[in-house]
Parts: sequence; C-alpha cells; structure tokens
Amino acid sequence: MKKTINSAISVILSLVFVLCLGACTNAPDATGLWENAVYTEDTELGEGAITAVVEVKIEDKTVTFTVHTDKTNLGEALIENNLISGEQGDYGLYIKSVNGVTADYDIDQSYWAFYVNGEYATTGIDGAEIDENAVYSLEYTK
Repeated sequence: MKKTINSAISVILSLVFVLCLGACTNAPDATGLWENAVYTEDTELGEGAITAVVEVKIEDKTVTFTVHTDKTNLGEALIENNLISGEQGDYGLYIKSVNGVTADYDIDQSYWAFYVNGEYATTGIDGAEIDENAVYSLEYTK
C-alpha cells in the first residue's frame, strides 16, 4: 500500500511539473510594463498618403510603428489609429496611454516624453505637423 501511494504521488508531482513547465514556455514574451501593451512587435497601422514613423520606448525595449494616415497632425494620426490617448490640458494633449501602457505622474511620477529625431520636442504631440523624414519617439519616463 505504501508503495502504491508513493507511486501515485510521484506521478502527480511529475504531472504538476510538466504542466508548470508548459505554462512557463507558453507565457508571452511581454513582461513588466509591456504586459499591457497592445503591440509588442514593429507594426504598421492605418491607411493614407502620409507616413509617420513613431518609436515607443518602454524600459529596454522599443517597438516601431509605421503609421499611414491622411492627417497632417501627428497627435490626430496617432489618436485615429488608437495608439495614444490622453486628456486636453492648458498646454494641449497630455498623453496618458501609449500602445495600451499607461503612465500616471500622480501615482509614480511616470509620464510620456515626446522626442523628434532624438531631441526633446518643443511642442506637444498635438502641435506637431507630420514630417515624413522625421522619427518620432514616445518614451515612458520615470
């Protein structure tokens, strides 16, 4: 009887180990802040004659979005493609969420920094006219 119980326990533990191993290998690559991201790989969005390249940087990972639109304003193009959301403030659109990842300064002093060609932007995203030769970046900053 004791041998049967030990065998049953060994079989059960083996199954639990196999299930745990399977769950770990099937887990998505997204971890940390990327767990909430809509896209975790480079992606093309929208349709239109104008193209904007937008890099989204969170932690040590960057995803590049190629956005096609007929809008001339970058903020409008990104809202149109559900890439950003936020609230209007005294200085324009305050970005709260990019690609499904929320930054909340009131909770943890995080925010979305906006860069054009590697330089901190001098306008808000809703004041930026699309330059098809520019590379725009939205960086999760804390």
